[in-house]
Amino acid sequence: MQRGSLTLSVASLLICAAVAIPFTSPAQKKKPVTHVPSFEQDVAPIVNKYCVDCHDDKDAPGGVRLTKGMTGTLALKDPALWQRIAKNVASKHMPPPKSPAPSDAQRQRMVEWIDTAFKQNCDLADPGRVTLRRLNREEYNNSVRDLLGVSIRPADDFPNDDVGYGFDNIGDVLSMSPLLMEKYLSASEKVVKDAIRLPKTKIQTVSGEALNVTSGGTVREGMMSMFSNGTASTKFSVKQSGWYRIQVRAGEMHAGPENARLELKLNRDVLTTFQITDPYAKPGSYVFPTKLTPGDWTVGVTFTNDYYVAPQGNQPAQDRNVGVYELQLVGPVEDNPIRTAFQRELIPTVPPKDQWETEARKSLEWFASRAYRRPITTEELDRLMVVFQMGAKADEGYERAMQIACQAVLCNPNFLFRVELDASNKARDLNDFELASRLSYFLWSSLPDETLYNVAKSGELRKPAVLKEQVARMLKDPKADSLVDDFAMQWLQLRKLYNFQPDKKLFPEYSDDLMNAMLQESKMFFQNVMSEDRPILDFIDSKYTFVNAALAKHYGMTGVTGDNFRRVSTEGTGRGGVLTQASVLAITSNPTRTSPTKRGKWILEQILGTPPPPPPPGVGDLAEGSKVDASLSLRQKMEVHRKNPMCAACHTKMDALGFGFENYDAVGRWRTKDGNLAIDSSATLPDGRKFTGPTQLKAVLMGNKQDFCRSFVEKMMTFALGRGVDDNDKCFVDDVVKRAAANNYKFSSIVEGIAESDPFTKRKG
Repeated sequence: MQRGSLTLSVASLLICAAVAIPFTSPAQKKKPVTHVPSFEQDVAPIVNKYCVDCHDDKDAPGGVRLTKGMTGTLALKDPALWQRIAKNVASKHMPPPKSPAPSDAQRQRMVEWIDTAFKQNCDLADPGRVTLRRLNREEYNNSVRDLLGVSIRPADDFPNDDVGYGFDNIGDVLSMSPLLMEKYLSASEKVVKDAIRLPKTKIQTVSGEALNVTSGGTVREGMMSMFSNGTASTKFSVKQSGWYRIQVRAGEMHAGPENARLELKLNRDVLTTFQITDPYAKPGSYVFPTKLTPGDWTVGVTFTNDYYVAPQGNQPAQDRNVGVYELQLVGPVEDNPIRTAFQRELIPTVPPKDQWETEARKSLEWFASRAYRRPITTEELDRLMVVFQMGAKADEGYERAMQIACQAVLCNPNFLFRVELDASNKARDLNDFELASRLSYFLWSSLPDETLYNVAKSGELRKPAVLKEQVARMLKDPKADSLVDDFAMQWLQLRKLYNFQPDKKLFPEYSDDLMNAMLQESKMFFQNVMSEDRPILDFIDSKYTFVNAALAKHYGMTGVTGDNFRRVSTEGTGRGGVLTQASVLAITSNPTRTSPTKRGKWILEQILGTPPPPPPPGVGDLAEGSKVDASLSLRQKMEVHRKNPMCAACHTKMDALGFGFENYDAVGRWRTKDGNLAIDSSATLPDGRKFTGPTQLKAVLMGNKQDFCRSFVEKMMTFALGRGVDDNDKCFVDDVVKRAAANNYKFSSIVEGIAESDPFTKRKG
């Protein structure tokens, strides 16, 4: 092509090189290859004749440098570049419109060479590696819900998760800050106390230094030191009848053949005698329950077995003493506090104190294995038991000690992170527990349930038939609705609707209730495709949707009353599929008007998987006000905008798609006029095909089923893996697309294909 006026057009084209609308006209459909294409014969002539004039130096537009001396060997060193070129050549976006261009046959041979030259050996393809990633906010909320049975959502108070590749579960961007660690500590305490409910009690504490002593005692180092037989006591005030716990924290200085003994007295009555086995330096707690009535009660401890032997020769004196550090009255204690289902499973009954460690070990092994999504190791369990023992020694009770240990589990990296450890840098199969975790967080955004965990424990999960059975079971579970809230809302970018604020003067009927109805329609539509295992092509066009009275009125539908949503036919309404739902139409609009560019860009990104690059530096938005005649229609204003060659290449694609939906205003209502100007919803695609209105445009999109399916698979695989899909995944994406096409593009066939793919079942070290 010639230099000069075309240079900017070509520059714009190659800035948009990654964006190709994968429409294939009948003349472009691949025919049986009659020869093996070669670079020198089929590619070099096209490059030399149509490309190198604008791309033969280091400052080539779009960073694409092509020279006449290029060989096939040199081209093979940059597969990403040639994949971009293939998309633009096949879709006729290169060379730019009105420039000399190769024939359809030449384009086909060039694309065939690129496809053949860079075709991977799928059996040896790299399954990829997922960065160690923490649970995002939704995953944390769902995990503690399913693990402990709580209904609270503590992660709603966490900092917002960063987004990568369009999703907030991407390992590369899920960082851990000191603030978030503090939130984890606070949340773990909150959820554990909600799951293991202890009686609400009042604690009255008197330190040893404040006790009254009859004889044989003196204040020393924060305690009342009893050096001979005597009594230390205090008064407690009781306001309510009930059961109370009297707790004594004490330690002995051992001497002689027996431990020190303390009699516990209530007024003048002896309740029990404690054998003090803990030393001075590490005092222990000694507890006795008793029933009390309102009034003042004197609680005291009497040292009863003082022992002293004077020093003899080289033998030091033997002196038995007791240190009383504090007296506590705890209560009233509920006789039968309400215990949660989790609490009853973790602690069926409070065991006798001499069995605390045995029973706690069993319970914590069960709980931590569920939380870590794999069997806990002996070393890990030993560390948890140290935490339990610390709580038990403080003698706050067995259930309180279990609370503390469970809190430690929820702060452990094995719970907070989805851990997949590698022994080498070689690709390997995930073990069954790792696969179960990937599957549950893909479909449920939560940890495996007991059924999936047990299947993983049996070692059967990797078997294709078993894996398929679990996928089918999990998709039917109500927890699969997380795919609606976590995948669909992000794939369709519907979270943006919460921030959409249309001009109140222009759209006075828009309200929070209407916004919520818009979201509900899209959610129910996605959920219906999933639960009924519909073809994903319904997302492009369908004969039904879900509305309530408010949304039906917004759409101009009749016969729908009440707040409840129902399924309705869209025959003859211009609606059908997500493209014509008010939620999508609103987020792709401006506050005061529609935006064909935004709507076209959304289709390129979310439906066709070919996102445009950012606009070139210095190129602004559509000119408004004095820069453009106010009497012009939006289409005419955009034509002025496209006169800038730097804008034309990308806008030609985006705007054509967006104009197909101009009959819908900025909040999704049907219209035939924009002010006093008639709506023109016709457009011509870069490959020459023409259409008018959303129905014809959707028919065009439906004519390229595999292109949409590929985009949908890439989006869902990104969400499932927690990483971006790249060129190394091409083989695996192809396999899922073929599987879906053979099964009428059913939703389940795509989920199953992803769950059985190498990137999902394997990882690179």
